[in-house]
Amino acid sequence: MATRPDPGRPLAQAIRAAHRYCTARYPAPPTFAAGVSGARARLLRESAGKWLNGSTLRYWFFDKPARWAAPEAQKNVVREAFRRWKAVGIGLDFVEVGRRAEADLRIAFEAGDGSWSYVGTDVRTARDDPRTMNFGWSLTEDAANGIDTALHEIGHTLGFPHEHQNPFAGIVWNEPAVYRSLAKPPNGWSRATTFANIIEKIAPDTVQGSAWDPDSIMHYPFEAGLIDRPARYRAGLAPAGGLSARDRAWVRRFYPPRANRPPAALKLLETAPLALAPGEQAEFRFTPAATRDYEFRTFGSADTVIALYERRRGGAVELAADDDSGDARNAYLKVRLAARRTYLLRVRLNYRRRAGETAVMVW
Repeated sequence: MATRPDPGRPLAQAIRAAHRYCTARYPAPPTFAAGVSGARARLLRESAGKWLNGSTLRYWFFDKPARWAAPEAQKNVVREAFRRWKAVGIGLDFVEVGRRAEADLRIAFEAGDGSWSYVGTDVRTARDDPRTMNFGWSLTEDAANGIDTALHEIGHTLGFPHEHQNPFAGIVWNEPAVYRSLAKPPNGWSRATTFANIIEKIAPDTVQGSAWDPDSIMHYPFEAGLIDRPARYRAGLAPAGGLSARDRAWVRRFYPPRANRPPAALKLLETAPLALAPGEQAEFRFTPAATRDYEFRTFGSADTVIALYERRRGGAVELAADDDSGDARNAYLKVRLAARRTYLLRVRLNYRRRAGETAVMVW
């Protein structure tokens, strides 16, 4: 995906040496009812596709069919990329699993199909193609570009779009040159694919902040002649490689380090106030006295995401989740729970009408 400047070669030559690009699989943008205010819609779009903080994302590598499998050296690059994202200090965990049925992320290495990932929680959408991520070229031939490709695709899985499509970038493309360049091998892209992955600007409230980061791991490199403005990039643009300072800051904003304290107890038939600002989360533990169906619901004029987990050996396993964002209802779960087992409820507040008027209850 990315290319690192080589001090021994001109910039444009360095970019042309690594010009295979990712084709992100963006979900359809969320739509809201006419009564949803602009401020509310902005907050909902910002959080759309982001995982609940504290989630464990389980990944698995295809071993068949043969065209989707890869040797250990290729997998090790992806493992290292997961380790580097985690090392930033985020609240997510990444665990490799041995069975496809256990995996949230299903990773293949089909040559010639390009490198791509679905974005954020859209990996959970059921599709005929079971892959959620693919690497379409070797990650070991060029070590620096290989790890950057893996970091980039995992960035999409965490919910981040292409940075060069940031509407705050101020990029003015030489569009005929862009279409000609991407139509050539090794990409061979159609005009529609080029537009969707380069030319099209993404919604302002889905990007990270109000500034452009040309060194982001989510930014493509570009050869000379594709960018008209800013003028300094007419000769080409090459991100520095690796996770930029802003990449690190923004992934920690969405997935901050988790507090080292136990979750609050959620008691039967007692409301638990949610003193949260938009984007913040609360965690509760619940241990039922009897085996039966239990119902969990949020209350108040707010948009929330809730998920219930069972603590098991090897980590928490999600049992059910609901997202009421943009709807005229509250998040609700009905789940059969076993007596004396410990369960974890996570609640993220995406929007609130008034502070201090949101709560959660179980009965």
